[in-house]
Amino acid sequence: MARVTSADVARESGVSRTTVSYVLNAKTGIALTDATRQRVLETAARLGYTPSAPARALRSGRSDLVLCVLPDWTIGPAIDRLLDLLATALAEHGLTVLVHICRDSRPLAELWRAVTPCAVLGLTPFGEQDARAMRQAGIPVVGATLDADPQPDVFAVPQTSIGALQADHLVSRGRRVLAYASPHDDRVAAFADRRLAGVRAACERHGLPEPLVTAVDLDVASAADAVRSWRAGGVTGVAAYNDEVALAVLAGLRAQGADVPGDVAVIGVDDIPAARVAAPALTTVWQAIDAQADYLAAALLAALGLADDPPERPDDVFHVVQRAST
Repeated sequence: MARVTSADVARESGVSRTTVSYVLNAKTGIALTDATRQRVLETAARLGYTPSAPARALRSGRSDLVLCVLPDWTIGPAIDRLLDLLATALAEHGLTVLVHICRDSRPLAELWRAVTPCAVLGLTPFGEQDARAMRQAGIPVVGATLDADPQPDVFAVPQTSIGALQADHLVSRGRRVLAYASPHDDRVAAFADRRLAGVRAACERHGLPEPLVTAVDLDVASAADAVRSWRAGGVTGVAAYNDEVALAVLAGLRAQGADVPGDVAVIGVDDIPAARVAAPALTTVWQAIDAQADYLAAALLAALGLADDPPERPDDVFHVVQRAST
């Protein structure tokens, strides 16, 4: 079905397109009768007319869309909460978050030119050419990164540090042979590879052998297979990619008759609600998702001149929440 335009509203109302524009944009100081205004509004509603975002942006000088660009990630609990908090915070200022997941090779420029966003948020860094083009077009760019980054306009959550924190905790609990339970989904490799690198670096720092790395599906059979190979290798501590993988590991350990944490200690990442009610309750790495959303929203609003400068980034970006599994 073709999009209803202002020309359609004008033709149906028996007035000019200029008159339609005056009415729909609530122009003041224009000599129009109340009857004409009412007829145009009723016609627009009956035809289902909605103004185009690019046209609205041209008239106002800025759209109300914030484009949030995600790599081709799975949307787990942490990302889902981050997006929800961002959307809520920005909605209070009349802004709408449009999430785009990059699942093809289409140039980013095609997207932002089509939707005319007032700002663009990237949860991983943009290429220099893309970032420069957006800034030259007058579009503020705010970013986050999975690596350590000292730039003031970037919120960094270094994933290698999360993996190192997992390993350090297991070592502090007396575990000397570690395993890493990785995910099977390649779409989260950006997180998993960095966390594994952190576990490896911590093992080297503590003088421990390389961690045994096994991909674990979210089912008991896969986890039980992993547990058998780990126990044959003398593993006493498992750092899991996230809490969901860690819960599968706990199920695999139960299936193999292993005691947790007596035989094997397990730690996850994300502190999802299920971690608290697992058997045993799951030790995990909590991430400051709320603080990250607050910072990114404040940075966007500041870049748009709608708020003061963004607050300082929190010192506590992640920490271990110890429970019974370690």
